[in-house]
Amino acid sequence: MAERLDQTDCVVIGGGVIGLAVARRLALLGREVVVLEQESLIGTHTSSRSNEVSHAGLYYRPDSPQAILCVAGHRLLEPYCAKHGIPYRTVGKLVVANGNDDLNWLEGIYENARNCGARGLEWLGGNAARDLEPELKCDAAIHSALTGIVDTHALMLAYQGEAEAHCASVAFQSRLLGARVTDTGFDLNIEAGDDTYNLGCNVLINAAGLWAVPIARLIEGTMQDDIPHVYFAKGAFFSLTGKSPFQRLIVPAQQWIRMGGIYTLDMAMRARFGPEEEWIEEVNYDIDPGRSATIYESVRRYWPGLEDGMLQLAYTGIRPRLNGPGEPMADWIIHGPAEHGTPGLVNLFGIESPGITSSLPISEVVAAMVDGLPFRDALDAQRVTD
Repeated sequence: MAERLDQTDCVVIGGGVIGLAVARRLALLGREVVVLEQESLIGTHTSSRSNEVSHAGLYYRPDSPQAILCVAGHRLLEPYCAKHGIPYRTVGKLVVANGNDDLNWLEGIYENARNCGARGLEWLGGNAARDLEPELKCDAAIHSALTGIVDTHALMLAYQGEAEAHCASVAFQSRLLGARVTDTGFDLNIEAGDDTYNLGCNVLINAAGLWAVPIARLIEGTMQDDIPHVYFAKGAFFSLTGKSPFQRLIVPAQQWIRMGGIYTLDMAMRARFGPEEEWIEEVNYDIDPGRSATIYESVRRYWPGLEDGMLQLAYTGIRPRLNGPGEPMADWIIHGPAEHGTPGLVNLFGIESPGITSSLPISEVVAAMVDGLPFRDALDAQRVTD
């Protein structure tokens, strides 16, 4: 390893929305923080390749990390954005059903959402749903009136700005080559351009997203048995040629969700659809024009007015998942000293949607775990009770 150059208190690996939120929280607590980001900009992977929805918390298993943190984060995100001038719009969402199978699924989602503590929910018949969105075809819908959209890049800039205002720094084009546990914390070997250097720290936060698992395996002297396997779900997003048909977000029944059928809006109220998902082995954002084969069928179930050729492949994104193809949604994993026994180390695995919505309470959980609080206790402290 190269000769040690410096020592700091906390190092956060990953400059996406979660890493920046954690850096902000630690800096606000008065800790010295360095964020290591392998790219030349913040949030160039999962954080910036999403549909930018502020989720109300409908779909997740009650009492799961996703459910607790999404419901808490949804209440925090809009006022945070208002305070910091971040574009945010409460547009609402309709989760729709067509046919008996869809209706049974939708009834389960409605009950699940209420058990999770989601707010602003209303069950609508088909006519009532069409009163809101005349071009919509459905037999029934859940209206999530408080679902919103957010400018994710502006949110990340705000987190970065607050962190740097409290003496944190972001080191771009800085990649972790290796790490080992020491008597006082961690010794990191970092590649920055053509140079390598060592950096010592007391606290190490692994918020590397798609690379969180290989980063965890780089850290010598830690328990490796609790590091999970990660799967990559690559999703294609499509833009719409023409006027947006709906003013609210639209989500079809379960079997169509991963086939590109989700309708969302950007901050300019332009329509987009996706993700249309496939499972991949390695990170790549290649665009396959043939991926639109199933999306038309998915969307036409609720919008028969979609004509051939109206969808254009726009971009792709990759989500790190702890469940593989055909498996039920796995809980996020956040392991700290109480779980793995290494003081000062927190690993975050499988943080995908609703990670943007949950970023503020996730940062609170991580900060508490740094001080030794077990994950479940830190999670319970974020539970919304009213």
